[in-house]
Amino acid sequence: MSLLSRQTLILATLACTLVACATSPLGRRQFLLVSDAEVSQAGAASFQAMQKKIPQSKDSRQVAYVNCVSAAIVNEIPRLQVQGRLHVPTGWEVAVFDSKDVNAFALPGGKIGVYSGLLKVAATQDQLAAVVGHEVSHVLAGHSAERYSETVASQIGGVVVQATTGVNGDLVGMATQAFILLPFSRAHETEADLLGLDLMAAAGFDPRQSITLWQNMARAGGGKPPEFMSSHPSDETRIRNLSERLYTAMPIYERARAEGRQPRCS
Repeated sequence: MSLLSRQTLILATLACTLVACATSPLGRRQFLLVSDAEVSQAGAASFQAMQKKIPQSKDSRQVAYVNCVSAAIVNEIPRLQVQGRLHVPTGWEVAVFDSKDVNAFALPGGKIGVYSGLLKVAATQDQLAAVVGHEVSHVLAGHSAERYSETVASQIGGVVVQATTGVNGDLVGMATQAFILLPFSRAHETEADLLGLDLMAAAGFDPRQSITLWQNMARAGGGKPPEFMSSHPSDETRIRNLSERLYTAMPIYERARAEGRQPRCS
């Protein structure tokens, strides 16, 4: 990278740090250095790599079930009432991976992946909708672009601190990871939980089942790091946050059911 390019990047980073560049769907100030097109391209490439690496389910009923829930979720994105910007892909693609892992993801560019092992923990369509709604919300909120931007900014900041104070760069990096990047990730997870709750409710899935899902997750999970050192909130924190959000989600759910949005995925 040329000296001019580095100077430009540093100036852009400092400018965006001082005045947040965007507002998330739930009103949180965000700092973004990359465009939707750039992260969408990276998301599509990652999705293709996973499709080559992990076998996909050959169970047609299982695939149809996951597609049914996912379609009901993404079809309701235009109905979402948000305080900031939604990063909405032009289309969505769903893959069900034949794996015992209890996992799912959504990538920029509209790529949704569900591991078959998840279906043993997310035991109902409503619980699966809670997971899909959460993962899709990461995309809608632009979290991938935000995480990348935070990483770039922290690397630049570490270099500046070391050059001006003599503090060891590794120590700076460890502190940044623990006190900046991980808390931001927990903020992303909480935001995706809450936005996903509204999204599943708008699709006609029972938002109360999100709490049952995380109770199942807590029972299925093994040893976990303390919440302070984790990129995800604890199960107890998630359940509390979701319970508090039900006052918003339940009226959305009741209106969706009254308007005929009653998914029957099986």
